[in-house]
Amino acid sequence: MIKIGIIVGSTRPGRKADAVARWILEHAKSRTDAQFEIVDIADFKLPLLDEPVPPSMGKYSKPHTKAWAEKVASFDGYIFVTPEYNHAPSAALKNAIDFVYAEWNNKSAGFVSYGASASGGRAVEQLRTVMAELQVADVRAPVLLSLYTDFENFTVFKPNPALETPLGLMLDQVVAWGGALKAMREQNAARKAA
Repeated sequence: MIKIGIIVGSTRPGRKADAVARWILEHAKSRTDAQFEIVDIADFKLPLLDEPVPPSMGKYSKPHTKAWAEKVASFDGYIFVTPEYNHAPSAALKNAIDFVYAEWNNKSAGFVSYGASASGGRAVEQLRTVMAELQVADVRAPVLLSLYTDFENFTVFKPNPALETPLGLMLDQVVAWGGALKAMREQNAARKAA
């Protein structure tokens, strides 16, 4: 069975990403085609990128980087929960993504975003560009949450029930692509070992 990490992409006090991640997990845990786990980047206490060697070289020297790399490597796909700050994902999420490289490669990704005027859509567009460079297959169907309609008083998460349909579609796509890419990674590993 494949494993999908639900990445809580904000470390800001009063953040909404953790409530959104729990909502995703509630809907995902009844599925029988994948295991889902919430991964909070705040738990890893990653400083601003402090590795002396570029992540693409895979020579991690810091304990926090090694722990993060191990966690990222344990999944076959990801769902990134991102706020939109100034038309972009949070700096904390971008920093966490940039810490490692090969651990992301040839896996799937979906996005759930939240924001005011564009419901986080611009943050998702920037993340798609980042995923391409990391060799991550991002799926088409995002879930966009509005601070105006899906959060009571802009703080308490109360999603519109209609959002369960795009959430289910996004989960279907992440799981399907995650399974296909896992098979590809296994074939490539077997070929290299032969």
